[in-house]
Amino acid sequence: MLAVLAPVAAVPRSSPPRSGAGDIPDRTDFDETYQGRRIKGVWIPAGAAAEDGRWDVTVDGRPLHLMRRADGTWLSMVDHYRPYRTPLEAARAAVDELGPERRLRVPAPGPAGAAHSRTGHRHGVRA
Repeated sequence: MLAVLAPVAAVPRSSPPRSGAGDIPDRTDFDETYQGRRIKGVWIPAGAAAEDGRWDVTVDGRPLHLMRRADGTWLSMVDHYRPYRTPLEAARAAVDELGPERRLRVPAPGPAGAAHSRTGHRHGVRA
């Protein structure tokens, strides 16, 4: 039985491409009209290292939250199942998903998580 499994275990597995530690991600701001919607993205540096910072992306002036994955791709709050190579691609996909009628919600004023403190429930857990 071991002789049968040994060749299978030795076969290398392919993995998605990752950006190397020395790669500097593209930080080119963008401002375009896509499907009749204005998409704007601005890189905001936050430290000495080239990768330190965040993207401020909006669709029609409303914030689109993006998250960077470990493999260097991006997810948006609209489509968080499919990764995209760049923030611009993620923003375009969000516009496609929203369609012509729906808009992004405007976040409530105040610090993130403030709603939990108003309800009196710690971490949103209710017993």
